[in-house]
Amino acid sequence: MVLHISKLGLTGLALAASLASGLATAGEVRVMCYQDGVECDVTAEQAKRFEAANPGTKVIIDVVPYKTIVEQLPVQLAAGQGPDIARVTDLGGLSKYYLDISSHVKDAKYWEANFGATQPWLRPNYADKGIYGFMSQLTMTGPYVNKTLFEQANVPLPGPKATWEDWVEATRKVAKATQLPAGMAWDRSGHRFAGPAISYGAKIFDAQGNLTLDNGYKTAVNKFVGWHKDGAMLKEVWAGSGGSTYADSVGEFTNARVAMVLSGSWQINRLQKDVGNKFDWVAVPNPCGAAACSGIPGGAAWVALKTAKSPKEVGMFMDFIASEASYSEFTGRTNNIPAHQGLAKKGVSYPGAAPAMRAALGVFSAGVANLTTEAFQFQGYKFNRAIMLPTVTRVTQAIVGEISVDEALSKINTDMADAVKQAQK
Repeated sequence: MVLHISKLGLTGLALAASLASGLATAGEVRVMCYQDGVECDVTAEQAKRFEAANPGTKVIIDVVPYKTIVEQLPVQLAAGQGPDIARVTDLGGLSKYYLDISSHVKDAKYWEANFGATQPWLRPNYADKGIYGFMSQLTMTGPYVNKTLFEQANVPLPGPKATWEDWVEATRKVAKATQLPAGMAWDRSGHRFAGPAISYGAKIFDAQGNLTLDNGYKTAVNKFVGWHKDGAMLKEVWAGSGGSTYADSVGEFTNARVAMVLSGSWQINRLQKDVGNKFDWVAVPNPCGAAACSGIPGGAAWVALKTAKSPKEVGMFMDFIASEASYSEFTGRTNNIPAHQGLAKKGVSYPGAAPAMRAALGVFSAGVANLTTEAFQFQGYKFNRAIMLPTVTRVTQAIVGEISVDEALSKINTDMADAVKQAQK
């Protein structure tokens, strides 16, 4: 019984060759994992205990960058290759590759009782009742603020019901007083953009349940582009990459180049580690638009994949890490919000969390109540990348002046329709 932990920093064809040559064999469970903090490390320790309790089973955990999960895993799966289990965030978009492990778990009622609220996110369609995996944690998009910079600038933090405009003006003042390049940045992500868009009134879906680019979404695009052009936003985050490539804003935050970033609860561990004692940081409630004060719920999910060579062992390992004991350990050590309904009611202790981390977890947990119906629907929609990716590409073009905002909106609409048609084939 051997646990192998490999760290793959490969891309493109090199990654494809590596995964193709390292597929799991009979009796072996191969797991592709990315981590924001120590998620893969904790899972590796749990896998050792699983192996000890199941002689003859080998678990291999491949630790990869997040970009590999987003860009390379779909390519592998489309080619009929890939791991047995993966930690993914494109929940619905990859659902056609998921393996139903209902017949390989001990108690399906336990899964429904504790993960039932988010199980639809993983199912290929809402009529399906299969078990394809579970959310490793519940996350929520939201902002972080450099409290020290606000204090140095003598600018008060806007209150819990403050608007995005309130925060833009406050961070603009902080940037001027402390000579920052800009006051604010958002992750280069259509997922992150969706929260403010919904807050400004975007419904995301029409009456038939199809993606739509309505006035609320257009308002958010106009404001976001305008904030980049007038210097309120740090242009490098979105303009520093091409296409729909993801880029986070937290690096700019930890280096104190901006006073506020829009990212998410999964960054709490990273902030504690990277900021240390350099400055005081806090999570704040999602700012409001005209319609709401919403972020986007979500998180990463452990999913079983049809490429699995040993479905029985895959189901057994999934059952093990989904158990209340394992899940509680994972949540407490990784400082995440539990998606396990039983633990959410009982509460989770965070033994290694510093005061700032516990406070941030409290802010995000409280913010779940402000999430809109559209936010949950958006997260669970299997083709949500059809609007997320064009948003990043076209909004960036508007930010750098290649196209106008109206042209960007028109192109997002066209790209979105084409992407849905392609995905439905």
